[in-house]
Amino acid sequence: MARFLLRRLLVALLVAATVMTVSFLLTRLSGDLAISIAGPNATQQDVELVRRAYGLDRPLWLQYLDWVARALQGDLGESYFFKDRVANLIAERLPITMSLGLVGLCIALAVALPLGILAAVRENTWVDRAVMLVALIGQAMPSFWLGLILMIVLGLRLGWLPISGTGSWQHYVMPGIVLAFSAIPSLMRLTRAGMIDALASDYIRTARAKGLSRLSILVKHALRNAAIPVVSIAAVQLGFMLGGSIVIETVFALHGVGFLAWESISKNDFPVVQAVVLVLALIYVGLTLLADLLNAALDPRLRAA
Repeated sequence: MARFLLRRLLVALLVAATVMTVSFLLTRLSGDLAISIAGPNATQQDVELVRRAYGLDRPLWLQYLDWVARALQGDLGESYFFKDRVANLIAERLPITMSLGLVGLCIALAVALPLGILAAVRENTWVDRAVMLVALIGQAMPSFWLGLILMIVLGLRLGWLPISGTGSWQHYVMPGIVLAFSAIPSLMRLTRAGMIDALASDYIRTARAKGLSRLSILVKHALRNAAIPVVSIAAVQLGFMLGGSIVIETVFALHGVGFLAWESISKNDFPVVQAVVLVLALIYVGLTLLADLLNAALDPRLRAA
């Protein structure tokens, strides 16, 4: 197991280094940063002053190494637009994004697990096909479109939920549903496949022969083994949700890290864009490692490796 986790750690470090490099290069390839900082009405002399002040006149490789060295020390730079430390901006907005991701994951599990179990119990029936149809619709539906529909129906017409802001837990319900909708199909399919395999195993037949109740067999025996891959994938799905929160936060005006990224892109605030990409990538890598750790701890084959 230690060898497996070491390999996964090395891959995670490689992914983090790649994300740092790509995010740095993309911001440089998008245009002259000095012109973006100086503004459209700046003279050539102003642009040159900005270029020297921010070190943009140095070779690209030297700028990259300087940024990496500062990032490793926790210094993500200063925002051009907000005039504040980037680390402070992210620390202020990250709890909103994390709360949204956790709400979305809880909703996704609350929907995917029962439907996956139901589809497995009623395999190859109309119930199974209906559940798979729901999974197909969830995978194909654009998140921003679903968000707008929920805002119109639940927010404006029925008035059940607020359509924007972060004042209470109710503000997270609609964006949480939208965020969960993209994760439900994969979790549902994985639960269904795991339950079908578990229900066809020898220990389930033994439990039935002992006269155990159907509910006990499903929950205590079949689901316990089928949930092993689901737990691992749920951690990865949380990383996907956090990374895809930029659209949801923009639609519902949630001032989290995703909304901060959108604001920074529109204002050409490249230090914030680089830092947001890096932080979300590191969170995703950390959650992937957590999923591998859970998988290794729960899977006896990996424990023996």
